[in-house]
This record gives sequence, structure tokens and C-alpha cells, in this order.
Amino acid sequence: MTDALIDIAIVVAAGAAAVGLGGPLVLALFRRIDRHDDDVDGITDARSTLRGGAWIGVLERVAVFATLVAGWPEGVALVAVVKGLGRYPELKGREPDVSERFIIGTFTSVLWAAGCAGVARWLLALAG
Repeated sequence: MTDALIDIAIVVAAGAAAVGLGGPLVLALFRRIDRHDDDVDGITDARSTLRGGAWIGVLERVAVFATLVAGWPEGVALVAVVKGLGRYPELKGREPDVSERFIIGTFTSVLWAAGCAGVARWLLALAG
């Protein structure tokens, strides 16, 4: 395999992990948070209030991963600003648990994508 193909394989594999495993990770965390509260179906509540969250999370992880692998960490701030401003009307005046879920989901998603990007850059450095 040529060096370019190895680099591409590293980026594709790490990117797939960032995007594909980030959603299940966020859901698992929400289930863990809600496991002791029988009165709350937090995942259903979050989905009904913040519609499109799964797709927004996918796009968020793609953007975070891509900007970090490309060496442009400022892109993470841009992603956070766009997401925060885009969700602000839905979060304004809501109960605190909706905002908390937004923050927990965002942080989990961004940290996972950043970690995958860090692994990709580390592997690229080893391969290069």
C-alpha cells in the first residue's frame, strides 16, 4: 500500500468511528443518566423537543473531526457557535433538563470526535 492510501485509510477509519460511534455513545450516556429516574423518559423528551438532533450530531462530528484532522482547531469554535445559535430559539425558556441534555450531548459528541481526530493525527504521524 502506498503512503497516500495508508493516510486515506487512517482518516476514513477514524472518521467513520467519530461519526458512526458518536451517536450510540451519546445515547448510552443519556440512558445511564436516566436509569435511576423512573418518571423520566429523557431520550424521548429530548427527541420531541430538539428535533433533528441525531442528524445535527452527525454533522457536528463530521465538522469537528474534519477541522481537527485538517489542523484547523478554530473550526471547533465555529461549529459550537453555529449549533448554539441555531438551537437558541428552541432552548430559550425551556425547562433546565432540555438545556442540560443539549450541553451533555454536544460535549460528548465533540469530545468523541476530537478524540478520534487526535488518534487519526497520531496514526498519520506514525505512518508518515
